[in-house]
Amino acid sequence: MQQEPPTDSSGFRFTPLVVVELASNVKEETITWLLSRIRDQQQNGGAELFAEQLGPSVEAQEKENPNVFLVGASWQRLLSGAEDVGLFKEYNDGSMRGFTRANKHNFKDFKGDGDGFLSMAECQYIIKHELETLRAKDETHVPGHSQAKLYPGKSIIRRLLSKGLLVQIFPLHEKEELKRLSFSWYKKVKLSLQPLDDIRHYYGEGQALYFGFLEYFTFALVPMALIGVPYYLFDWEDYDKYVVFAVFNLIWCTVILELWKRFSASLAYRWGTLSRKKAFEEPRPGFHGVLGFNPVTGREEPVYPTAKRHLRIYLVSLPFVLLCLYLSLYVMMIYFQMEGWALSVHDEDPTFWTGILLFIPSIIYAVVIEIMNLIYRYAAEFLTEWENHRLESSYQNHLVLKVLVFNFFNCFASLFYIAFVMQDMVLLRQSLATLLITSQILNQFMEAFLPYWLQRRRNKKMIRKVQKKRTLEDKELPLVEQVRLEADMSTYLGTFDDYLELFLLFGYVSLFSCVYPLAAVLVVLNNITEVYSDAFKMCQVFKRPFSDPAANIGVWQLAFEAMSVIAVVTNCALIGMSPQVKAYFPESETQLILWTVAIEHGLLAFKFILTFLIPDIPKHIQIKLSRLEFESLEALKKKKMLEAAELSKTFQ
Repeated sequence: MQQEPPTDSSGFRFTPLVVVELASNVKEETITWLLSRIRDQQQNGGAELFAEQLGPSVEAQEKENPNVFLVGASWQRLLSGAEDVGLFKEYNDGSMRGFTRANKHNFKDFKGDGDGFLSMAECQYIIKHELETLRAKDETHVPGHSQAKLYPGKSIIRRLLSKGLLVQIFPLHEKEELKRLSFSWYKKVKLSLQPLDDIRHYYGEGQALYFGFLEYFTFALVPMALIGVPYYLFDWEDYDKYVVFAVFNLIWCTVILELWKRFSASLAYRWGTLSRKKAFEEPRPGFHGVLGFNPVTGREEPVYPTAKRHLRIYLVSLPFVLLCLYLSLYVMMIYFQMEGWALSVHDEDPTFWTGILLFIPSIIYAVVIEIMNLIYRYAAEFLTEWENHRLESSYQNHLVLKVLVFNFFNCFASLFYIAFVMQDMVLLRQSLATLLITSQILNQFMEAFLPYWLQRRRNKKMIRKVQKKRTLEDKELPLVEQVRLEADMSTYLGTFDDYLELFLLFGYVSLFSCVYPLAAVLVVLNNITEVYSDAFKMCQVFKRPFSDPAANIGVWQLAFEAMSVIAVVTNCALIGMSPQVKAYFPESETQLILWTVAIEHGLLAFKFILTFLIPDIPKHIQIKLSRLEFESLEALKKKKMLEAAELSKTFQ
């Protein structure tokens, strides 16, 4: 039997860490079976966790879902879970090593029974891992729901999610820790760095890396902003000076991306995710197919033909993306017609109001771009889901590709058209400024104000109800009310949209840097407000997300690098088209093109040389990783020698 859990101050017999909410129509038989599997010992195929049903809230209403359960674990169970997930912690010698209970006392912060050794985010991640690795034994279906088939060795939780029997699993906020983090992060305006270690401790490495990148990106743009201000203020039309500015920006963009790799490697090493082995990926909850055999795991599971998936991608998804790009092009041409009409009105009667009218088409177009991006995002998610990818990583890669291609085209097509077809630099500067400013205002509204307002509306009844008994500001919410409140909060969907926004801002800064030098200033100002709005959103608006043990920013690093390569081509082409440069080649346009292409190739070569010269991982970290690998091999050799010695003794 599992040991009796100690009583917690909240009235529960353990510290509740994770909330599991089942659908309100789930049969009692299903609940009993699931709870027994969660509580059962590991040798019997259980998770060996604590689980209790949440009681009714103050003045409970009929529509309140009773099937909400709190899950926790003993410290010993969490420590064994830390070993199972391959958690890296700081060793006494300062290196980062995979945690093992056998030498737990050799780890730096391990004291007594290990209380406080693991952060709450790590504990919640371990519980999530243990719940997801609960596997079906000899059950053919979920008890009480014969339509929900189960296959031996498959994840029970993923099956319940895909069948709609499990509504959600989310980690609970820790109120006191959240208050401290909020105060040091966004509640006081200060000229200092973000508390990245505290963010990582509370939210995990994935979130901390995003905020680290946002902060790094902001500081990295400051030199570009400082140099861009005099160019804008003094309105220098000397393209020789713009050439210097553009070349500096292009080299700087390469340097900052390469240095970010080194900085993120240092963070990931310090947080123990750099050398952590990637867990074996289970099929996604939404994946379906005919029951077959997995040669890797040796288990029965749904199988879907790769050829069928490829047909869906190339015969449906690809044509749909191309159709969306065509529609984006069509909307762009309508914008240019509006722009032409506004110009003709202003030329006929130039007044203050007609001057303002010149900006209206760009503002309308910027709003339309954001709406189209939003609609396309839903369509891309639906299509990628329909493609039926087996793994979450494959699903994410296909979704990122679809969204990036459309967003890039939708946001920048008009600027490319103005630059290279119309060749109107004044209009290009005006359009770039309007698109950038309008998109920033809309993003701030959509990301911070709107979710907060919707959340306030959703929670008003709960707050009023609790305020009848106590004042929220003076006393803490009872645990039951806190859980109900958090269950109704919006789910945080990850860093996808945040990285996408930074990617587009990076495009505005780098693609046309020689035309609008003030772009970097606007992006720096936006990023400063973004830090505060994103921090507020994480702490106040959304449910707490599970920790994501990331070692880098993933596919987004590649996206930013691709953008910096495109920026070299566009800036060289823009400079080559300028009248001042054309004056150097009055007789031969071919010579001008050849020179432009040669300079562009030279800059690209310089970029790739820089990439090669700046190592991705700092040398001191490389040495530590190599030493750890050497020690592991030596320990393995020693173990094999001891085993061989034992074996020879038994045969003597």
